Amino acid sequence: MNSLALAEALEKAGVDVRVQTAIEMRSIAEPYIRGRAIHHLERGRVVIFGCGTGNPFFSTDTAAVLRAAEIEADAILLAKNVDGVYSADPKKDPNAKKYDAISYDEVLAQHLAVMDFTATSLSMDNKIPVILFALADPQNIVRVVEGEKIGTIVQ
Repeated sequence: MNSLALAEALEKAGVDVRVQTAIEMRSIAEPYIRGRAIHHLERGRVVIFGCGTGNPFFSTDTAAVLRAAEIEADAILLAKNVDGVYSADPKKDPNAKKYDAISYDEVLAQHLAVMDFTATSLSMDNKIPVILFALADPQNIVRVVEGEKIGTIVQ
C-alpha cells in the first residue's frame, strides 16, 4: 500500500513511476524483474520496490538493500522515525550522541538499531552507503537527493 501511495503522489507531481513487487499483483504493479527495473531507471523513471523480497524471515530493510545491490544503486535513502543514528535511543538516554557519519563496522560492533544486521552486512559487503534521516519532514527526501548533509551517513 505504501508503494502505491508513494507512486500516486509522485505521479501527481509529474514523475514517471513504476512499482515492482516481489509478490505478483499484476493488476496493480509489475512483478520484480531486475533487468526491467534497470531499463526503467535508464529511461529516467522512478522505480518503487514493494512487498519486500517475497520471502519470510527477511525484513523490508534487507529487501531494500538487496534491490539496491541488484540495480547497483549509488546509495540507500532510509527515512525513519528518528533524525539520524545515535549511540543510544535518544528518547531513553538524554546523553545519546548523534553521529553525522559512522562506519558499518561501528554500527555492527555497537549493535546500533540502524537496520537489521543482515541489511547492514549486505550494504557493507556491497559498499552501498546508507543515509538515514527523519521521515517527519517531507522535505528531507528532497534535501537528501539534492546533496544536503542531514541525518547520518553509514559507510
